[in-house]
Amino acid sequence: MKVIQIVSFLLLLVGNRVLFAQPNLEKPNLRQSNYFNYEQAVKEHQYLSELYDNKRSWKKRTKLIKQGILDGAEIANFKAGEKIKATIHSKKILNGYTVENVFFESISGIYVTGNLYKPINFKGKIPGILAPHGHGSDLRFGEATQQRCASMARMGAIVFAYDMIGYGDMKQCDHTISKALKIQLINSLRALDFIFQMPEVDTKRIAVSGESGGGTQTFLLAAIDQRVKFSVPVVMVSGYYFGGCVCESGMPIHVSANHATTNVEIAACIAPKPLLLVSDGDDWTKNNPDLEFPHIQRIYEFFNEKDKVENVHLPTEKHDYGPSKRKAAYVFLAKHVGLDLSKADETQNIYLTKDDLRVFNSAFPLPENAIQGNEAILAKLSEIK
Repeated sequence: MKVIQIVSFLLLLVGNRVLFAQPNLEKPNLRQSNYFNYEQAVKEHQYLSELYDNKRSWKKRTKLIKQGILDGAEIANFKAGEKIKATIHSKKILNGYTVENVFFESISGIYVTGNLYKPINFKGKIPGILAPHGHGSDLRFGEATQQRCASMARMGAIVFAYDMIGYGDMKQCDHTISKALKIQLINSLRALDFIFQMPEVDTKRIAVSGESGGGTQTFLLAAIDQRVKFSVPVVMVSGYYFGGCVCESGMPIHVSANHATTNVEIAACIAPKPLLLVSDGDDWTKNNPDLEFPHIQRIYEFFNEKDKVENVHLPTEKHDYGPSKRKAAYVFLAKHVGLDLSKADETQNIYLTKDDLRVFNSAFPLPENAIQGNEAILAKLSEIK
């Protein structure tokens, strides 16, 4: 019986069509890593394009994709929008902006940790930007994250940079737990609650931008939550690559009994709101100008909003959120969100140490109710379906 079930998934019927790809034999309902090769991805998106040819059919498709994410990540009944009670401390006044250290519960006993960047002497309500980071070492503490958050704050936005699980100050569990995608998506929703509820934030101007795995968090959050008005996934949107970490593709968010989708379609779910794809020539985004961007641009044409989706492709660059990629984001956000591009000079930013940015210390320890360890975290997550 198990063999029959596996074969059934490998020959997944979508409409009247059978998909042949690179399956995970142990979890055939997952699309992970290099699930397609480039030629297969081209054919896949040719087929997908036949499913919608106007705004109405795309909106119907979007509902299916969004529900697939919610069900696959086991958060269909998770309630976003609850009041956030954050601890904010250690304010640092820098060159045109401030930085504070923040923690709050996403669900009881599980904490979101990060840094809050604000411009100095702003008036009225201003944009809010979430800044998830990708994989690596010390990424919330690293130069790329500090530079973009500081610059965006100096440009006139409130920016919240928060940790992936297992990174920075969020060490309550390992990054590679089986439900990493679930907890990170919950944490992103709670980070959105946090910034959405700030009295200084213009809730009609909320953006998300992250790179690599943070790019996955960017387009997943933008797809499932209408509060996100602008999306800038960097070096991540691919027609054949689905993310190599459990936090991106370790749960069945791409495949259900009713549909099979790609990250290209998920990224496009924000249409017709502004979307920027930043790509390079050395990773899975190398085909953005020829495959992923045209597919998404066609969707924007259904809304007569072709100019609201852009692709900045850097063919000689590699996989990062480096200076030119940050510049592309600054230009896009200045144009669509209303930030002051003249204040995007990164030489004015001040690099802080890890100790400066640490959320938990002797004065502000990890709360006593914090759940510790993979098994305990997974048990808590099992309460949410």
